[in-house]
Amino acid sequence: MQPSLEKLRKFFRLEAERGYSNDAIIGGLAKMLDYWEDEARADGLPETLIAAVAARLRDYERLSPKSRKEALTGLWQRIKRETGLDEAGSVPPTRSSAPRPRKAPRRTSHQHPGGLSPDQPAALDAPLTVLPGIGPRNAKRLEALGLRTLGDMLYYFPRRYDDYTQLKPIKDLWYGEQVTVIGQVRDIITRPIRGGKASLTEIIIHDGTAALRLSFFNQPWMANRYTVHDAIVVSGKVEQYLGRLVMNNPDIEPVETRHLHTHRIVPVYPLTANVSQKWLREKIASVVQFWAPRVSDPVPESVRQGAALPPLSEALLQIHLPDSHESLQAARRRLAFDEIFYLQLGVLRQKQDWQSAAAAAFAVDDDWLAARLDSLPFTLTGAQQRVLDEIRADLSAGRPMNRLIQGDVGSGKTVVAALAAAIVTTQGAQAAVMAPTAILAEQHYENFTRLLAGESAEALLHPREIRLLVGSTPAAERRETLAALEQGEVKILIGTHALIEEPVRFQNLQLAVIDEQHRFGVAQRAALRQKGVHPHLLVMTATPIPRSLALTLYGDLDLSIIDEMPAGRQPVKTYVLTPAERERAYTLIRGQLAAGRQAFIVYPLIEESEKSNLPAAVEAHKRLQAEVFPNYKVGLLHGRMKADEKEAVMQQFRDGEFQVLVSTTVIEVGVDVPNATVMLIEGANRFGLAQLHQLRGRVGRGGGEAYCLLIPEHENAAENERLQAMAETNDGFLLAEYDLKQRGPGEFLGTRQAGFSTLRMANLSDVALIEVARQQAESLFATDPGLQRPEHQALAATLGRFWRQGQGDIS
Repeated sequence: MQPSLEKLRKFFRLEAERGYSNDAIIGGLAKMLDYWEDEARADGLPETLIAAVAARLRDYERLSPKSRKEALTGLWQRIKRETGLDEAGSVPPTRSSAPRPRKAPRRTSHQHPGGLSPDQPAALDAPLTVLPGIGPRNAKRLEALGLRTLGDMLYYFPRRYDDYTQLKPIKDLWYGEQVTVIGQVRDIITRPIRGGKASLTEIIIHDGTAALRLSFFNQPWMANRYTVHDAIVVSGKVEQYLGRLVMNNPDIEPVETRHLHTHRIVPVYPLTANVSQKWLREKIASVVQFWAPRVSDPVPESVRQGAALPPLSEALLQIHLPDSHESLQAARRRLAFDEIFYLQLGVLRQKQDWQSAAAAAFAVDDDWLAARLDSLPFTLTGAQQRVLDEIRADLSAGRPMNRLIQGDVGSGKTVVAALAAAIVTTQGAQAAVMAPTAILAEQHYENFTRLLAGESAEALLHPREIRLLVGSTPAAERRETLAALEQGEVKILIGTHALIEEPVRFQNLQLAVIDEQHRFGVAQRAALRQKGVHPHLLVMTATPIPRSLALTLYGDLDLSIIDEMPAGRQPVKTYVLTPAERERAYTLIRGQLAAGRQAFIVYPLIEESEKSNLPAAVEAHKRLQAEVFPNYKVGLLHGRMKADEKEAVMQQFRDGEFQVLVSTTVIEVGVDVPNATVMLIEGANRFGLAQLHQLRGRVGRGGGEAYCLLIPEHENAAENERLQAMAETNDGFLLAEYDLKQRGPGEFLGTRQAGFSTLRMANLSDVALIEVARQQAESLFATDPGLQRPEHQALAATLGRFWRQGQGDIS
């Protein structure tokens, strides 16, 4: 059936369901002719048939319900005859007839990702031009806001609300208040201003307690809209002019009308050019009031009861037109729950899909593992041993490992990953290790070689069996490495994203290790996996993530936490200094440099800006070299430098050619300079605690005392209180919990992908709601993981749309 006929049938059917009341489309059935005739011609329908449909629909409003029924039924019979439609395309003849199942409307990427299920009213797919007052020009403007259909409007949520519910007498008004008053018009004056180039219309109202002047600039028509003695409701901000209280350009409505813009909690929407708040609010309200009660709920009743949620229709109505603060909060909670719930179901499904695949099993006996551990130059911590046991069980299970290791900076994640690689490679397979920077890849190469390779017979691997592949690898060495890799002679390949480029081919890749995994996107992680057939996956991060958030972000991964530091690693001493105490910091640094140590000085900006007084690296580097540390060499590193320039500077610092490195946060991840003992961070209040903790982890890696000095922009008690948490603990997980409460989840998201781009109501710092949604998702998934039961069909379709922006691998 052509799309134009399918659309016609949907609206005819909806009209029949509603008793031929002419409200299947807002504004009447004839409104669909604004776009339907062009669609019908594009579908190649006969011009005589198009004319017949248009004539019937234009007369439809004047007919009685009985005549409307006869008109639509007769029209549909003619359409069937002239187009050859079979009986399946018939229209229900009476109001009580049950509607036939509809296909799920085809949705495009701009539309609401988690709301409308397949059995929603078909009209929600209708273009906005069906609304009175929205023609092609306004529709084009609204398209800039992502609004193309009625359904889009339902899910276009306000960005904030103005509370006008507290009526006040005029005599009690205060400057700066946002209030609503009711008064009677006493006078209306329009006069020219600015030499006649503009006009000012003033309406003076009185409520029996005092008078208030309302000013409207360049709106002379306001003088004709109201007359003396009219009772009006006025909402706006109270301002002052020449000692008198005034309101400039307030919202006004006659007192007898329903107060959509005034005397209530008023929604405020994001706007675009040539679209006013009041106009858009009216259009959305008309859609919400009519269609929200007709939206079906894809979330099963059992889940709604278990989570104490209002129906979706009520939530949509209250999020746009709240009756009270309580109903608004309930609506927000419901819509936020939906997003987290769909997120949880998605990661659970991904985890099930991954675990249902078969993978090579790699088992080792206790004696073999004990010998490997005895050969290490140190003893594993209890946490490292626990995580190693979990990995060992994964590798021997016959299904792909899919594990995330969280461990603080210096907690020993690398040795655990190296032992996992040893288990796989000593049984004839290959492993890949991907890191976000060449420096970090080189460090892994050195560590893996030191831990696993040697010339002796006892060594697990020969040094030539571990190779490094980065962007700067010489062409001849690259060709030789790739050839050896494809032949299986290279057992472990370590590198950057160069690992996932062609022509990198493994003979038998069975373990993929990804370090600082939040720095990689979905496509990059999936590309590494695809170098093998269902390889085991081990991802690592030094960013501590609160457990509740980790279960939401990475619910498809099994989670391991290394929460114990190796013996002998001293906590970095952390101090918060005021800007006036900066010289104390420089004195400490000079003392460390004199002892042969090195220091980092980190700035929030690369260069100074007119818009900000924040300290910046480029200008500071010149001053520090010339005035503060003239006897030492000061290097500069920032994100605008080319990759090879950054690598060269870091290599020079690591080799001791620079004693001080001035940098932005590009050194946050993966820089291992054991000789560095001081980390000075300027503008420290501009960084999240998770980021500050990462920076602090760059010093003290060689043993001995190390220092982290935090200097905020100003002496602000609240900011410094947050920074004091850094001084009080070196526990990254405690800091992460604090950061989540104070700053929200942005610090932890990294390049997390599908699903998160669709979160518009959910706040990932709402741990309580996350727990409720996770419990409900797990309970539902345990009973019907495929969402195949009849009562879960709508949920399955909605879930598919929610995750459509993601491509396969989600972690």
